[in-house]
Amino acid sequence: MSKKIVIVDYGVGNLLSVARAFEHCGADVSLQDRASALTDTSRMVLPGVGAFGDCVDALRSRGLDQAVLEHVARGRPLMGICVGMQMLLDASEEFGSHDGLGIIPGVVEAIPRMDHAGNVLKVPHIGWSPLLPPEGRNNCWADTPLSELKTGTAAYFVHSYHARPHSEDHRLADAEYGGQRITASICREAVFGTQFHPEKSGEVGLSIVRRFLEAA
Repeated sequence: MSKKIVIVDYGVGNLLSVARAFEHCGADVSLQDRASALTDTSRMVLPGVGAFGDCVDALRSRGLDQAVLEHVARGRPLMGICVGMQMLLDASEEFGSHDGLGIIPGVVEAIPRMDHAGNVLKVPHIGWSPLLPPEGRNNCWADTPLSELKTGTAAYFVHSYHARPHSEDHRLADAEYGGQRITASICREAVFGTQFHPEKSGEVGLSIVRRFLEAA
């Protein structure tokens, strides 16, 4: 039997490519733009592309932020993708200060503009980068949507900002950019997020989608 999943449609994000990835993995996908339609879903996906402020304003203008918060309060699985992941944190510094959903304590910061040698890095960070466990937490992927991946497996990124959780326990995976660690994935209980795009990461991304669909 297929797993039902709702993708939050607030007018921003790669909705169709995200939907296709979940459908490919056997999910029964519904795109919903009304808060009333989000009250009884078992699994939810919050996508996002563009600037943090625009995304969170669009989410709130439709009253969908409260639906997301109520879903999380019920302990049900939620997956945030790219800016959708960033909105799970308290705030972002992108183009000013913007409040997030406050589901995972932390802030969204600019990725490094220079490497350790002082060389200017290209921003945004676009392309395939290996996923790494945070330093000192080599076994943290067990029982998460990343559990089938090997250290160093690459995923596809497009971003200029990244999450900085206050607790290292909420940092699930890193990538390296200019020799410096940036956050690739975060999690807290049933809430999971990726800075990279699973829907653009081939079989690697599909394995993550399948594992999310298996969440309790």
